Amino acid sequence: MAAELAALRQLLLHEPAILVRVYAVQGSGPREVGAWMAVGGAELIGTIGGGRLEFDAIAQAQALLLLPAAKPMHLQRYPLGPSLGQCCGGVVTLSFERLGVSDLAGLDARLQPAQPALPVALFGGGHVGRAIVRQLAALPASVQWFDSRDEIFPEGLPPSVRAEHSDPVQAAVRDVVPGAHVLIMSFSHAEDLDVLAACLLRQREKGDLAFIGMIGSKSKWAVFRHRLEARGFSAQELAGVSCPIGLPGITGKQPEVIALAVAAQLLQAWPAG
Repeated sequence: MAAELAALRQLLLHEPAILVRVYAVQGSGPREVGAWMAVGGAELIGTIGGGRLEFDAIAQAQALLLLPAAKPMHLQRYPLGPSLGQCCGGVVTLSFERLGVSDLAGLDARLQPAQPALPVALFGGGHVGRAIVRQLAALPASVQWFDSRDEIFPEGLPPSVRAEHSDPVQAAVRDVVPGAHVLIMSFSHAEDLDVLAACLLRQREKGDLAFIGMIGSKSKWAVFRHRLEARGFSAQELAGVSCPIGLPGITGKQPEVIALAVAAQLLQAWPAG
C-alpha cells in the first residue's frame, strides 16, 4: 500500500486522476470497503478487485477525466451478478472523485488501510531479509529492520520500513515494539543465537512478542535448542520459537520463495480488517 500511495503522489504532481474507492459492499464482493484505485491519463494505480467491475470503473473514471471542470464525488451502484456477470453475487457501491495536486495534503491519512499495520522486527539485511522487505512493502506492515553491519541497507526504502544499525545486534531487541512478529536471519549463526536468546529473555520478562521465527534447518534448530537449554531456557519457552521459519509446504531456498513463505505465515496472524 505504501508503494501505491507513493505512486499516486507522484502522479498528482503532474496530472489529475480519478480516485475510485469501494464505498459499500452488500453480500459478497471482490474487495473490502476502502479498497481503491487511481486512474490517470495513461496510468492505473491500485485495484478494486479486477474483473468486469474494475473494467467498467476504469472506463467511467477515464470519461470523468475528460470533463473540462471538476465534478463532485459521486456514487455508483454495481450489482455484480445481474449486470456484470461476476459470480461474487453481491452489490458494490463505488465512489468516484477527481484529485489534483491540491489534494496531496492529507492523502496518506485518507487512503491508508483501515486495518492496523502488523508490526514486524526483522534481524538481518541479507538477500532473504531484502526479499522479505519487498514482500511486506505491498502489505499493511510496519517493519523495524536491524543489522550489525554498516551500509548494509539499500536506499529508497518504503515509508513503512525503518532500518537501524545495531552493534551488537541483539541489543536492538529492547527497542522492538510490543506485539511485534520477530524474524531472525542474520549473516551468522552466532548472531542468530544471541538475538534469539535476547528475544526469549524479553518473553520471560514481558511476554509481549507476538511471534518469534528463525531461518534455518531442523538440524540448526536442534543445535540451537541444545545451546539454549544450556543457558537455562525451558522446553516451554523454546516451544514458542518457529524454526524453520515460513509456512509449511512452500519449498525452495531462493530468497523470493522463502520471503513468500514467511509473508504467508505472517498473513495467518494479520489483524482482521
